[in-house]
Amino acid sequence: MQKVSYVIPCYRSAHTLADVVAEITATMQSMPQYDYEIVLVNDCSPDDTIGTIRRLVAADAHVQGVDLARNFGQHAALMAGFHQCTGDVVVCLDDDGQTPANEVGKLLAQIEAGHDVVYASYDNKKQAGWRNLGSWVNSKMTEVMLGKPPELVVNSYFAARRFVVDEMIRYEHCYPYVIGLVLRTTKNICNVPVHHRAREEGRSGYTLGKLLALWMNGFTSFSVKPLRIATYFGTLSAIAGFLYLIYIVINHFVSDAAPLGWASTTALLLLLGGAILIVLGLIGEYVGRIYMCANAAPQYVAREYLHHDGEETK
Repeated sequence: MQKVSYVIPCYRSAHTLADVVAEITATMQSMPQYDYEIVLVNDCSPDDTIGTIRRLVAADAHVQGVDLARNFGQHAALMAGFHQCTGDVVVCLDDDGQTPANEVGKLLAQIEAGHDVVYASYDNKKQAGWRNLGSWVNSKMTEVMLGKPPELVVNSYFAARRFVVDEMIRYEHCYPYVIGLVLRTTKNICNVPVHHRAREEGRSGYTLGKLLALWMNGFTSFSVKPLRIATYFGTLSAIAGFLYLIYIVINHFVSDAAPLGWASTTALLLLLGGAILIVLGLIGEYVGRIYMCANAAPQYVAREYLHHDGEETK
């Protein structure tokens, strides 16, 4: 009998998490060919999410919890769950009920068919327009920086084989990016269509700032292409500057009245100065990440681990 591990990062889900766990339980009871476990990771939520997790763990032997000491972000919370789960297949989904746990059979069927990772693709996303735009930007970023196939849809609802998760948890640095870890592990990935639900209550934990930080994390943790793009841009700027210098010299001798050029010179200086600062900032981002990793900054810090028998380990 194969075992399915559900890993759910939890943030502001005190009122929705119980319904998600109940749906998973009902779904797995209709699939007796699988054993299962549910790992709930509290990402230092400001509401009573940890209280809900404690009650769920106490009520069901299939449920265990991880309480993080501070907010490390969704991807770090997933990594904390990956370290605790023991299933042959690992399924990740959201804590707000938008990802349909009762359609997990579609993902598991494709795993059984031989795929290493299966992502859900939504028929119609029930979220704000700016989040849809953010998802599109993230998709294009992963195509360019991480080599994601254009037709592949990646999101927070997916199933992965055990060897993929084992490879992912070998990554110990402090800036995990789950999509990048998946894409560098295997290319045997597919999509299955599922229905995306409207949010039951509250709002997304992702703000615009957090999305920008996530994108920065994605393309600086698993690719040097931004540095190469900066090199190409710098080279083109140098060539353009050299050609413009030749034009100025020729124009000085062939023109009766040489232009004053204050506006164009100022604009050129601002353009090149801005480009230099962008490149320096990009290099600084890479160097800063190297510094943080060299200082062994943690991926996550768990305050305690919760188990059904009442045992709490710290």
